[in-house]
Amino acid sequence: MAVPGVSGVSGVSVGGRSFSAADYLVFGVMLAVSAAIGVYHAWADRGRSSSEEFLTGGRRLTALPVSLSLTASFMSAITMLSNPAEVYRYGASIVFFGVSYAVMVLVTSEIFIPLFYKLSVASTYEYLELRFSRAVRLLGTVFFVAQTVLYTGIVIYAPALALNQVTGIDLWGAVVSTGVVCTFYCSVGGLKAVVWTDVFQLGVMLAGFLCVIIGSVRLQGGLASIVSDSRDGGRLVFQDFDLNPLRRHTFWTITVGGSFLWISIYGINQSQVQRYLSCRTMSHARYSLYINLLGLWLVLLCSVFSGVCLYSVYQSCDPWTTGRVAAPDQLVPYLVMDILGDYPGLPGLFVAAAYSGSLSTVSSSINALATVTVEDFIKPHTHLSDKSLFWTSKGTSLLYGALCVAMSGVASVMGGVLQAALSITGIIGGPLLGLFTLGVLFPFANSAGALSGLVSGLAVALWVGVGAQMYPPPPEMTRPLALNTSGCNFTASGNFNWTSDAPPTPPGSAAAAARSSRSGLADWYSLSYLYFSVLGAVTAVGVGLLVSRLTGGCGSEVESRLTLQKEDTVTFYFFQLLKNRVLRRRRKLLLASDTPKKLDNANPGFCDVELDEKLPRTLR
Repeated sequence: MAVPGVSGVSGVSVGGRSFSAADYLVFGVMLAVSAAIGVYHAWADRGRSSSEEFLTGGRRLTALPVSLSLTASFMSAITMLSNPAEVYRYGASIVFFGVSYAVMVLVTSEIFIPLFYKLSVASTYEYLELRFSRAVRLLGTVFFVAQTVLYTGIVIYAPALALNQVTGIDLWGAVVSTGVVCTFYCSVGGLKAVVWTDVFQLGVMLAGFLCVIIGSVRLQGGLASIVSDSRDGGRLVFQDFDLNPLRRHTFWTITVGGSFLWISIYGINQSQVQRYLSCRTMSHARYSLYINLLGLWLVLLCSVFSGVCLYSVYQSCDPWTTGRVAAPDQLVPYLVMDILGDYPGLPGLFVAAAYSGSLSTVSSSINALATVTVEDFIKPHTHLSDKSLFWTSKGTSLLYGALCVAMSGVASVMGGVLQAALSITGIIGGPLLGLFTLGVLFPFANSAGALSGLVSGLAVALWVGVGAQMYPPPPEMTRPLALNTSGCNFTASGNFNWTSDAPPTPPGSAAAAARSSRSGLADWYSLSYLYFSVLGAVTAVGVGLLVSRLTGGCGSEVESRLTLQKEDTVTFYFFQLLKNRVLRRRRKLLLASDTPKKLDNANPGFCDVELDEKLPRTLR
């Protein structure tokens, strides 16, 4: 591979290549189509102006578009840029997330979908009031709003920054255009527009992955070469079954911690549950989740293989070590400009794919925020007509869209706090999962236990999460793989050693001396970030059960519709069917074994006693 020319970390080009008019055209078409879908659904549903139609699509959607929307809303631009960089730096062990996806689908399908669909609630937090109290509902809603607004602002800004520093695309132009278009079709078309734009954007995102994969395969001379390079570089090592919870990524941290993390997203998060509730039947809701599992696996494999391609191309000349990119998230855009920059439109397609990831996540968040605001804060305290609620929902969507764009501006000045904010958004999901688990699985849990468990779970998870930012885990727990620059054949000004084999010095290396004197408590902060949600959920459930028992929860009665009933699960009917088949087979075997004996006794001629009496004495 020809090594590209030098560009600064603030660079707007790679080897003299920059964003062309064709690239901007492709990016603009993606935004225009997304907006057009919103306009179409606003016009098509102009005769059905109700808040339910706007927020839940009238509960008439089918499984296929909802499943694709579920997949697209999961795959943000951060996923497109960070997953390949993760494989490049740490190896392909994240493929084990495929196991946690399967666990998540099973648990969500069997426990949470029947509960929410049976209650026919518009907001998941409405369940908390039905099960516990209004105070629990409001606290859960506040946590969700804070988490979602913060995360959505970061989702808009972080990929824009990475793409700006590599492709030269205008940073704030991209941020504002993304936010405006997303807010427009959310406010105009409602949930239907969100779902169908997600379907379109998922296709664009997969096309972006294919560009990276096909371009890399052609450059490297085939799949076998890429796989061989990655295997030799240690990127395809999967036999890591270390039980140490301090290790960042092992089979157990990814499957166990990942399962809790994704259940908190797909099981109780308003953005996802709202899609299940938009389906016309519970069967369609379950089918959408099963089809979504195939989509998640496909996205995961594409992102992992993109990371493998990234390593194969730069195995002997790492752009991060040599300073050609400022952060690992810029590696994939750098690769695109490097190998596809001579093909007008293809870099634009990848940028459109990355921003499609942002649009799908942001639109889901805006629609969910509008729903919980109307259902949890406005509806219970007002007596507005349905038409007034419809316009209130549109206005709320517009307000949250503007707020998320403003939050991206705050994210731009957060500096080192940015990563801490991303961790906090994940930390909140664990205690919320514990709260819902208390209500669904433990009939004696009461309001006091729910409030105590939620606050305790959040406090513990936040404590460990913030501690992890202050005391980053040591390299022996993260185990980054070696990066090489011995193959770089260019010159640059400055005193940097362009042929160094040493991996890049990680941010915060100034604290290396402090980490060498880490206390025992600091080691606790090295807990894998995937276990933050586990810690929060287990603490919430444990404290909630204890407080409920101490405050007389064991004597309380709960409506059966508010807890999990075995008749609501597919597993119950599966075992019933299996049990009936086993019983039928056993009856057939018993009948077959009893038949000869009954026939013998029915014929006296074959009775031993009768024969003995009729035989002559000499023959007896």
